[in-house]
Amino acid sequence: MTKLAKELTLYGLVMVAIGATIGSGIFLTPSEIASNLPAPNSILAVWIVGGIVSLTGALTFGELAARYPGAGGVFIYLKEAYGDWVGFLYGWSYLLVITSGSIAGIALAFATYLSYFIPMTYTWQIITGCIAIAVLSVINVLRAKYGEFFSNVFTTAKVLGIIFIIFAGLLFPAPVNSFTGISLGSGLWSGTLAAFGVALIGVLFSYSGWQHTSFLAGEIKDPTRKVPIAMITGSLVVIVIYILVNISYMSLMTIPEMAGSSKLATDAAGKVFPFGATIVAATIAVSTLGTIGVYTLSSPRIYYAMAESGIFFKGLAKVHPKYKTPVNAIMLQCVWSIVLLLFWGTFSELVTYSTFADFIFYSMGAFAIFIFRRRETNPLKGYRTPGYPIVPLIFFGIGTWFVINTLISLPFQSGVGLGIILLGLPVFFWFRKKQRKNLSSIQ
Repeated sequence: MTKLAKELTLYGLVMVAIGATIGSGIFLTPSEIASNLPAPNSILAVWIVGGIVSLTGALTFGELAARYPGAGGVFIYLKEAYGDWVGFLYGWSYLLVITSGSIAGIALAFATYLSYFIPMTYTWQIITGCIAIAVLSVINVLRAKYGEFFSNVFTTAKVLGIIFIIFAGLLFPAPVNSFTGISLGSGLWSGTLAAFGVALIGVLFSYSGWQHTSFLAGEIKDPTRKVPIAMITGSLVVIVIYILVNISYMSLMTIPEMAGSSKLATDAAGKVFPFGATIVAATIAVSTLGTIGVYTLSSPRIYYAMAESGIFFKGLAKVHPKYKTPVNAIMLQCVWSIVLLLFWGTFSELVTYSTFADFIFYSMGAFAIFIFRRRETNPLKGYRTPGYPIVPLIFFGIGTWFVINTLISLPFQSGVGLGIILLGLPVFFWFRKKQRKNLSSIQ
């Protein structure tokens, strides 16, 4: 049987962690956050809290990656900790909503910003998004190395573009901006805790992505060391970038201006340089396209691992004999993402559905570290989560609070997300029944 090729590098994995995280979120969600939190210190606080959550998650999942360094990453951790059905629901949610839905939304964002340079109607934006998904899926079928190269180039380009936004705000602040007349120690908790929780949805969506490195663990040498390094490094880089870029936004615009802007990054940079909006529009187009490329590279490894475990369509475990990539898993995600792009709702709905579903499983994944430590007879050699048990408890606690708060604050959207997850249960039992039937026929 053809196996996945081990040809990815540590640098490539770090770029995957950064590229999967920095997509459209940092360009689209700050305006929504400004609508919920009317003080600059509150806005910075929510991004700092999100960064802490992201880092504690990376530190925790690094140990899980060291324990189970196979293709599929988080799917394997959940499966080993709680059983096949939880792992299946995770992969099911990723295919149905979390990744495919994100690809659909990000592809539309890409086409929207591309229309800044090539005017097109909404219909043509949809067509352009579909073409982008299809082309990048084909690139990732041809070789994982090609997908890694694409990720490296586009992630580097997007980071350079974001650095331009950061320097624009830090070096040329507007005479009247979000910080005008406000001391740094004031207004930290302006607004309610519930509003803070709602704002945190977009923040956590924007920070989500470092876990994609774990999906590719089966295609790198020495994954027990390199995957944790990539997760943690990627998380730290993104935290610094996000905090600085938010300071830049608020240095260039007032909070009401931010809340009322539909294209915040371009509006902010356009205040400093006549060509600033053009550079930022290009940066966002590159950023979103790069993130689609990372998602089409990484997430199909989950469906591949599910199929290898016998709890999903057998054909998804097929590895291309020449290119050594999970061709059927990649193309399934490609087709479903295009379907969602054609029929999906708004960007904000995408953020709520996917982030809510994501954090149900992330919280369970963080708790899995306690299960594995309790089971172990010999301590794990190599990477172990620093600050255990405090660090995983922080991630688990905040993640659980976030899920509960979302259920209370946005019952319809979170209810839909929960419903989609639970729809996977009868599907799992159908596959399990089919698996047992096949085993009995062999015997």
